[in-house]
Amino acid sequence: MREEDESRAGFVAVVGRPNAGKSTLLNHLVGEKLAMVSQKAQATRKRMNIIVMHKNVQIILVDTPGIHEKERLLNRFMLDEALKAMGDCDLILFLAPASDKLTEYEKFLALPQSKTAKHIIILTKIDQVRQQDLLKKLGEYQKYQDKFEAIIPFSVSKSVGKTQLLDIVIKYLPQSPFLYDPEILTTDNIRDIYKELIREAVFENLSDEIPYESDVIIDRIEESETIDKIYATIVVEKETQKGIIVGNKGETIKRVGKTARKQIELFSGKKIYLSLFVSVKKGWSKDKETLGEFGYIL
Repeated sequence: MREEDESRAGFVAVVGRPNAGKSTLLNHLVGEKLAMVSQKAQATRKRMNIIVMHKNVQIILVDTPGIHEKERLLNRFMLDEALKAMGDCDLILFLAPASDKLTEYEKFLALPQSKTAKHIIILTKIDQVRQQDLLKKLGEYQKYQDKFEAIIPFSVSKSVGKTQLLDIVIKYLPQSPFLYDPEILTTDNIRDIYKELIREAVFENLSDEIPYESDVIIDRIEESETIDKIYATIVVEKETQKGIIVGNKGETIKRVGKTARKQIELFSGKKIYLSLFVSVKKGWSKDKETLGEFGYIL
């Protein structure tokens, strides 16, 4: 068998500062809405494996929380998730918006994990800067050209860079049988995906404080041939937050539910009945034991 015909497979960590465009890039590469996308920073909390097949190569892209300073316990978990993904991968994609200064990249280079795997720089959101500014930014990165394997300008909105990126990525993955069924798009279970879609609806419909002090529990799923019924609880830290989520005459929770239901139906291809309940669990994001109950193991 020729070398180019042998299958390859490997893990590629996608990292960068909060709101650098990681989830948008991943959904674009896989062609499905899997990773949580929000204009608010630090929306992603846990690692998520998203699988892309390209030229007999299985690329397991690992979506990670944004790299940021440790604050409360939940933030510490998020940072640890990103660092673990970097330490376990075959290749790192470092995402940097084209308008950013090089400060975040320099912080990345200072991390011990940045030295354990080769990395490629992806300049995101290039449609938001002028061509001359993009060329200037590419020039600024050249002083670190001995650190990275390649630098690729990328625009999801203009579909620029996708094939080039995948072609380069597969060069750095080891020869290996496929690690997962090539028909699946993610190793996350359906409950985790539904949880993230509901959480994203909370981010989209509520002010800054609420999303960061809330989480979602999928209580149960009842499946049938014609409709799936999902019962979920949105957990917040304060009674006042519960009131905000429920809204006047239940209008806000209805809006959240409508947004989430549409996204779940798009993903599942089935009719969805979604029932949302709001519960208060004081200080959940600051308590190690409670965080563990939510799946954030420190």
